[in-house]
Amino acid sequence: MTTEIKQVELEDGQSADIVSENIERLKELFPDAFSENGVNFNTLRQLLGDESALDEGEEKYGLNWHGKKKARKIALTPSTGTLIPCPDESVDWNTTKNLYVEGDNLEVLKLLQKSYSSKVKMVYIDPPYNTDGDFIYPDRFQENLDTYLKYSGQVDDEGSKVSSSTETFGRRHTRWLNMIYPRLKLARNLLKDDGILAIHIDEHEFSNLTALLDDIFGAENNLGPIVWDKKNPKGDSTKIATQHEYLILYAKNFEVMKERSPIKRSKANAEIMLAKAKSLFGKTDDLEVINKNYREWLKKQTVSGGEAAYKYIDDNGHVYRNVSMAWPNKQQAPDDYLIPLKHPITGKDCPIPDRGWRNPSKTMKELLSKDLILFGADENKQPERKYYLHENMEENIPSVLPYAGSDDALLKELGIPFDNPKPVNLVQSILRNFLRNDDVVLDFFAGSGTTAHACLKLNAEKGCANKFITVQLPEKVDAGKKEQKSAYAFCESHNLPKNISEISKERIRRAIKKIRVENPEYDGDLGFKVFQLKSSNIKAWNPDRRNIEESLLLNEEHLIEGRTDQDILYELLLKRGVDLTTPIEHREVSGKSIYSIGYGVLFACLDQSIASEQVEEIAQCIISWYRELKPSSDTHVFFCDSAFRNDISKTNMVAILNQSGISHVRSI
Repeated sequence: MTTEIKQVELEDGQSADIVSENIERLKELFPDAFSENGVNFNTLRQLLGDESALDEGEEKYGLNWHGKKKARKIALTPSTGTLIPCPDESVDWNTTKNLYVEGDNLEVLKLLQKSYSSKVKMVYIDPPYNTDGDFIYPDRFQENLDTYLKYSGQVDDEGSKVSSSTETFGRRHTRWLNMIYPRLKLARNLLKDDGILAIHIDEHEFSNLTALLDDIFGAENNLGPIVWDKKNPKGDSTKIATQHEYLILYAKNFEVMKERSPIKRSKANAEIMLAKAKSLFGKTDDLEVINKNYREWLKKQTVSGGEAAYKYIDDNGHVYRNVSMAWPNKQQAPDDYLIPLKHPITGKDCPIPDRGWRNPSKTMKELLSKDLILFGADENKQPERKYYLHENMEENIPSVLPYAGSDDALLKELGIPFDNPKPVNLVQSILRNFLRNDDVVLDFFAGSGTTAHACLKLNAEKGCANKFITVQLPEKVDAGKKEQKSAYAFCESHNLPKNISEISKERIRRAIKKIRVENPEYDGDLGFKVFQLKSSNIKAWNPDRRNIEESLLLNEEHLIEGRTDQDILYELLLKRGVDLTTPIEHREVSGKSIYSIGYGVLFACLDQSIASEQVEEIAQCIISWYRELKPSSDTHVFFCDSAFRNDISKTNMVAILNQSGISHVRSI
């Protein structure tokens, strides 16, 4: 027998920590007095009977934490960035309505506020779960990732790597709440009045997130959680082995949503069940044999409880189920609900439910006339309601979602290295429940791009035209981390920048190719526009007060050097609240490029030099195009301020345009 010699650690050479021991003893006696921030001495005094510690002004129902006010302020702080178009990284740039944005999602959500306010049907996100891993979402914007790396603890101020465990930071819940709160505040603004938020979470933040969403959306808009049963309990648990996660659902306005788009889902197997019944009905006239064969087949299928209830076929070949017609309330029904039904053969009264029928006599007569009431062999059996499957192809969405599938095989087929992505079929089933035909789904924690993949796959299979907006931080992959080696090697072998968003974009490109092969007749949108978060194309005015003259000379040119006309045009779209997929048309006049955006909502000439003799021709080109398009809203025209040689040329341009009804002329 050998005895292992334990290596002496720094803590072993220290004296007893009396304070820590005292705190632990108090924690055992008064757990209510402790939070992630330490001892709440006011609560401790209350627990010890000190009534003077009570301060009712500090008490109110709801979730509060250190930094909540600051997180709310962050959501309201305007963005200083813009989105730069990347056509070369896109698929079907000129025609697609789908967007992929690379950058910090907080900043991107701010930039989308004008263009997409109240236009998104569903926000579907799978945020960091606040386990012991990293999430690197600071609430300030920089073009590179240095800030993110320092914020997350991956590097120190000198750039050296350090531990990034959330436990190192402490205040684990507070940090996570400060990250998620402003993003959810901004996301709510983008939802339509009948829009829905769906957010994946596990047991670590389920309670806090629910309380947080009650705060942002209102408890009355809580649609209830769906429990995702993954069929595989965690093997490393020392407590109850959790085998589920949650999908929390909130409506922006439940009353509006209930009226416009009730929460229902299509019965996934209804078409198959109807087809089976039809095939059996054509083989024999013996209804008893038909029903026996149908029920034996149905038992072997994987169907929902609601579908399994449709286990009968009538003499017309229709699949149906039987349902009690008893009065559903505890109180006795009115007299009109207590009129007996006569058996169609014996003519005798059938039993009435103890508290009466579900429907009044007028409705019962209508059901009888439509043959929608089922009677027994004689009057001794209580009649039941008959529901046809073909008339009830939808069902309520249940609170339990059993799904144990994995996408390992799919990602292997696509050649994409990514650990633990959400299964495409799972996400597709959720999108199918809430998207109709021409809706927008937003995912600002895109990860591997599963939501985009699921949206495209759903459209191709169902012939829909739903659109996606996905956002992903260009978080670096590290060859030094075992779980990221294959991702790093993938980026290196394909000459891609080594970050998650590059893998995500490539996954969507490969998914598009696969969908095209599997759905050759589908001619819908299978593309996406790529944008990158960058600083504004317009220079900020930041003068050196010690040398104003030099500052004026340096800021004579307002635009960032190296930015293209297209870069500037898309910033104009964002700042004017125009959809980023709006068409941009181009014409040439006097050697200058004139752009029309959104069928005349915006016109722009971004040339750096417009001579006085060119003013008339450029203005007339815009006027002619404006009259041709006849935009329904006010038109805005933009020029580069430095393009005009003098104020006279600029004034002439404005005057000519004003004379033709174009009064909104701006310079940048």
